[in-house]
Amino acid sequence: MLQREDILLIITFVIVIFVMVAFVVIFFIAFQRRKNKFIMERLEAEKKFEKELTNSRLEIQEQTLKNIAWELHDNVGQLLSVANIQLNMLQGHVPEEVKGQIKETKDVVAATVQEVRALSKTLNTEIIQNNGLIKSVRTELERFNRLNFLHADLKIDGEEATIKGEDEIIIFRILQEFFSNVIKHAKADNLFVNLCYGENELEIMVKDDGVGFDTSVNRDNSGLHNMKSRANLLGATYELTSEPGKGTKLNLVYPLKS
Repeated sequence: MLQREDILLIITFVIVIFVMVAFVVIFFIAFQRRKNKFIMERLEAEKKFEKELTNSRLEIQEQTLKNIAWELHDNVGQLLSVANIQLNMLQGHVPEEVKGQIKETKDVVAATVQEVRALSKTLNTEIIQNNGLIKSVRTELERFNRLNFLHADLKIDGEEATIKGEDEIIIFRILQEFFSNVIKHAKADNLFVNLCYGENELEIMVKDDGVGFDTSVNRDNSGLHNMKSRANLLGATYELTSEPGKGTKLNLVYPLKS
């Protein structure tokens, strides 16, 4: 039989082994936690940096658009108005057969003034905030219809909810980017926009009946990237689907803040 000293030695050895194993396990757990914390802090820092970078870029873009809106409204609009006044003055001093042409030119200038001012409103951040999302979208679609770009429809479902001004601008810029792509590339006859206000979210669906495109080929498109990055900034769900010959559809789900 084992002597008492041998038993104590074995117990001591087992305890030492157990303590060492426990120390290694605790050290490993602490190391993993510290490593995970470091990774999370790094990811949070990168996410914060990207968000600040996106915010800065959006602020610069909005200020640029605001400056362009002011230039269109104050300078270009005024110059066209002056041209219209001069045409009015000229109309009384020209032969009768020329007056018809001058009137047509006046009508074109007057229509151009109206469109320049309408365009300036869709570019100016302050006007978008004052008008709100629905009115801003409706104004843009009415401009498309007036210029015969295509036939545009807007449908509103549910009760309109209050959205933070900055978020309204970002949502409108996403839609504006989509509209711009439709006008420039889609060759569409119809554009449909649906804003559906739910209890906790605003679901926006936009679709056209244009030529469509292969989304796997156009992944690096800057306009598409801008829409997605803006949606991420809002914490919104973004989905763009399209196929050649089947048009393009945008689904955007924005969580309403209580």
